[in-house]
Amino acid sequence: MDLKSAFYQAENRAIAAVQIRQGDYIKDGLLYCGKCNTPKQCEVELFGTVRKPYCLCKCEAEKINAENERRRKEARQFAIAEKRAAGFPDRDLIDCTFAADDGGDERVTRIALNYVEHFGRMLKSGKGLLFFGGVGTGKTFIAACIANALIDRGYDCLVTNFSRLVNTVQGMRSGRQEYMDGLNAFDLMVIDDLAAERDTDFVAEIVYNIIDGRKRAGLPIIVTTNLTAEELKSPADTKRARIYSRLMEMCIPVEVNGADRRKEVLKRDFAELKELLDL
Repeated sequence: MDLKSAFYQAENRAIAAVQIRQGDYIKDGLLYCGKCNTPKQCEVELFGTVRKPYCLCKCEAEKINAENERRRKEARQFAIAEKRAAGFPDRDLIDCTFAADDGGDERVTRIALNYVEHFGRMLKSGKGLLFFGGVGTGKTFIAACIANALIDRGYDCLVTNFSRLVNTVQGMRSGRQEYMDGLNAFDLMVIDDLAAERDTDFVAEIVYNIIDGRKRAGLPIIVTTNLTAEELKSPADTKRARIYSRLMEMCIPVEVNGADRRKEVLKRDFAELKELLDL
């Protein structure tokens, strides 16, 4: 197609796109929009003749730009919703966000927020976090908050637990390695409850391979555990020592202290039920 034909085709498309409305008017031989008073035609000299192709006035251009922006936002929101659905097999954790944080441990919240803010660097260096401490102190919650915040920023994250991963791998007759390699499609993996899985050599090997796979791929991991600092430093056996050593290479340990939030929630729930039942 030559340049002249291409211009005429573009001119015809512009004629179809521009709508002439009541109130539009002619000024200096050009059509103007009666709403925003900007031209709907322009004057150009091409191929030895002066032509007056149609163009979008200011308000029509703004309308189209606003519609395109709306579609981009909808597409982004849909993509984020898909990432969140894929990243949270445990639906109870989807609502774990920084907005829902009770502020019980400001230090840990600050660390988590900083991790999100600097995740580009963490991703590049393959560095994660190891949240350790007592039961019910909010380790799982804060780890899921990080994943949710990163999903909002467009990253792919998976939040799961070691028992689920181990059971999945054990239940596969074939394709185990492919499955574990597929876990590295996520920018960040959050794995809950280290040391809660069954304590066998086979299970320990699966856990190690999952962690080591992230290490070899140069990807970060966030792990939560009820283990103490002493238990992490001095594992009971060689198979655990191998796992914990690998984690310490990959993760910055963060101790999570405070009251058992689960007990507090149970107390409130029981208090409400007692009131309802007049006990």
